Amino acid sequence: MPHVMVQIPNPPAAAATAPTRSEPEGAVPARSVPPPRAPTSPEPVGPPPAGAVPTSADVARLAGVSRATVSYVLNNADAVRISEPTRRRVREAARELGYVPHAAARSLRAGHSRMVLMPAPAFPVGPVYSQFINDLQVALGRLDYTVVQYGTVGVHDDEAARAWAELRPVAVLVPGSGLGPRGVAVLKRSGARAVVTLGPETVEGAHALLMDHDVVGHSAGRHLFDRGRRRVGVVVPREPGLEAFSAPRLAGVRAALRGTGATVTELPLAHDEGAAARLAARWRDLGLDAVFTYNDEYAMLLMRALQDAGVRVPEETAVVGADNLMLGRLLRPRLTTVHLDLPSGSELAALVDRAVRDPAAAPEAYEVLGASVIRRESG
Repeated sequence: MPHVMVQIPNPPAAAATAPTRSEPEGAVPARSVPPPRAPTSPEPVGPPPAGAVPTSADVARLAGVSRATVSYVLNNADAVRISEPTRRRVREAARELGYVPHAAARSLRAGHSRMVLMPAPAFPVGPVYSQFINDLQVALGRLDYTVVQYGTVGVHDDEAARAWAELRPVAVLVPGSGLGPRGVAVLKRSGARAVVTLGPETVEGAHALLMDHDVVGHSAGRHLFDRGRRRVGVVVPREPGLEAFSAPRLAGVRAALRGTGATVTELPLAHDEGAAARLAARWRDLGLDAVFTYNDEYAMLLMRALQDAGVRVPEETAVVGADNLMLGRLLRPRLTTVHLDLPSGSELAALVDRAVRDPAAAPEAYEVLGASVIRRESG
């Protein structure tokens, strides 16, 4: 939302005998803010004594501005326009002194924190998800939010929401499923202005980015059928926590092939060379002519094992991964994969910011996960 700047005219000149006041250098207030009183005696300019914690007053003295100007600059306040030279001078002084604003004090002034809490996922995180989270953290940082990741060990579902609420975040982003309406209510009562879930379903009271992974499996299954494959295996990782993604991907393949006469075989597999070798050793007994490997990392594992067992790819078995990782282009044959279309970090950060600014707005829900097959040599 654009900020409307209203400039207050300067007050009439005071009598000649009245003490003079001056505005902070480089600042034009958008609403009436009492300017600092000019010092009556020179104050030392320089760093605080050794061992002392630097304060905003120290920064103000070193930069030659008021404490109010320091607060406006370092808190990115938009109520006052500060000239760029003044902003640079304040930031340089803060860096020289090692001063950082006090988060708790800033929260008291604003009425809420700028902390966005992200529970650490309880599932193995791959490169695609890691990049998505990194982009989101950068985008939120540009909007002056601080992102904090919270460990999930020992707490689950609505119990976890109570632990998150103790930190008084202004927003909470919850990956996966598990948070219920009661947990959302706990977070909002504690002061969270926005709760956003990233999963397959909406949760009452929360904004939702709907990521139903059946579209990934559906894209892979349809591609393999169109390439003439009729006996399709689907790798289902044994690693705990991945079932929230693997189950809908398997369901997507089944949906794509339903009614076609093609068969789907579920293939539980640990991410382990020995497990892959054992599966490859009985591959011809399974009679499969294609496999969707859940993602590119499992594709690399299984394709190497199939080749070691003498199974030709793609002549005997087509292999399709997912995530479109660079390693897929380095495999031989090059890996056919499903590219995931995820929202950008800036798009999600904008949603969080809108919700924080307008906490009474109705929850929004968006389907954000798309998928498209990138065909290469493996299938």
